[in-house]
Amino acid sequence: MKFPKSTTYPPQKKANAIAKILKELYPNPAVPLDHKDAYSLLISVLLSAQCTDKRVNQVTPILFEKADNPFQMVQLTTEQIQKIVRPCGLSNNKSKAIHRLSEILLEKYNGEVPNKLELLEELPGVGHKTASVVVSQYFGQPAFPVDTHIHRLAYRWGLSNGKNVVQTEKDLKALFPKKNWNDLHIQIIYFGREYCPARSHSPLECPICSKYGNVEYLENYLEEQERK
Repeated sequence: MKFPKSTTYPPQKKANAIAKILKELYPNPAVPLDHKDAYSLLISVLLSAQCTDKRVNQVTPILFEKADNPFQMVQLTTEQIQKIVRPCGLSNNKSKAIHRLSEILLEKYNGEVPNKLELLEELPGVGHKTASVVVSQYFGQPAFPVDTHIHRLAYRWGLSNGKNVVQTEKDLKALFPKKNWNDLHIQIIYFGREYCPARSHSPLECPICSKYGNVEYLENYLEEQERK
């Protein structure tokens, strides 16, 4: 099968076209995790590790009814927190991290969430991606958090070699203007859910993969279809 010429465009030309499609589909992307302040966003992103945003949004109202700030959270035991967040998975580690990071916020930052990436990354349970989401989506600082979903799409579109999320983040930051990073992070997540899921995905019908897909990915897809 012959693919469109656009599938062989260089990464920068692909990135420009893809950004236009995403902007048209999602002109004003909102953070998919429900939150009211930096602390509630931090906790929600922490809970979203290996869990769907939908599930997190079902759990956090129950948790935040009991404690929606670090002052109240440290009054709960890790066992109480774990019982609430269990549906999000990894509840033992997540509950300990939530309790300890709340203590640290009180000890070092007067109960406030720091707005610096490196300070957030020092908190228990808060990795680079979680910290990047908070500084970009709450504090408005340019960042390009890359999770497994964005990593997957960047490879499918030929914007990165797919080695690891660290390399993908570097590649995407080089391809897109810094002023667009925060929106693109959310736009790509929404697009992945709606058009480009991990499983049962038909790239030839996908609005982006069909035009700008990684030729290697498209060829592998066709080979798999032939074997079925």
